[in-house]
Amino acid sequence: MIPKPNNNLLKKKALLKKAADLIDRSSYMVVFTGAGISTPSGIPDFRSPNTGLWEQYDPFEVASLWSFHKKPEAFFNWIKPLAMQSETAKPNLAHQAIADLESKGKVKSVITQNIDGLHQRAGSKKVLELHGSARTATCIKCGKKYDQGNFCHLIIAGDVIPRCDSCGEIIKPDVILFGEELPRDIWNDAYQECLKADLLFVVGSSLEVSPANSLPEEALHNGAKFVINNLSPTHLDRFADVLLKMDVIEGIGNLPSLLASATA
Repeated sequence: MIPKPNNNLLKKKALLKKAADLIDRSSYMVVFTGAGISTPSGIPDFRSPNTGLWEQYDPFEVASLWSFHKKPEAFFNWIKPLAMQSETAKPNLAHQAIADLESKGKVKSVITQNIDGLHQRAGSKKVLELHGSARTATCIKCGKKYDQGNFCHLIIAGDVIPRCDSCGEIIKPDVILFGEELPRDIWNDAYQECLKADLLFVVGSSLEVSPANSLPEEALHNGAKFVINNLSPTHLDRFADVLLKMDVIEGIGNLPSLLASATA
């Protein structure tokens, strides 16, 4: 008996091929990533039912500028495991695929909402971190900078509330907290990248966080082709030229090999 074709598998292959074709025809591809690209690396996202961080914590109580100043112990109890995970996590195939596409001249920049640095570890060069980084820190009084190694040592091995070894004030991780504005220079660069894009590829983002979620809309309004690779629905799904409702490893993680086989 001849086995019946797996229609779901055939549909996925067709969608991936269509996405690969868009990449192949693109001259200025910009990637926009969210927490979903890093969950395969063991870093939890914020909004998934039952497992998201905001299911366990009130973001204003632990991740706001107010909580940092008024309840620093609660803030650092929350940020410490994230900083440790960012230090030990490894880039996955989705991060590596984006870096590979950049090395081939297809991806021009990565705009990310993530604070884990996994894009850079995978080899991506032009990464715009909209929400800062959990890997470095700055003293709020004297401005002393702490690089990844020094900050991680302080937050992992030191006291609950890390303090500056120069002036004794609290050290603030270089993340953008609720109540803080996004860094203007990074925002402006990301905005310009979206205006230049002829292909905007969203990976692992629910597109719920404002104002970051307005950037893909700018690319759309400017006529860019649009691909979304995300398991959960987004408010922009209906505008996507290709909608990859699959894991990022299965989605963008497969595209470099598809492009390579198409050009072989």
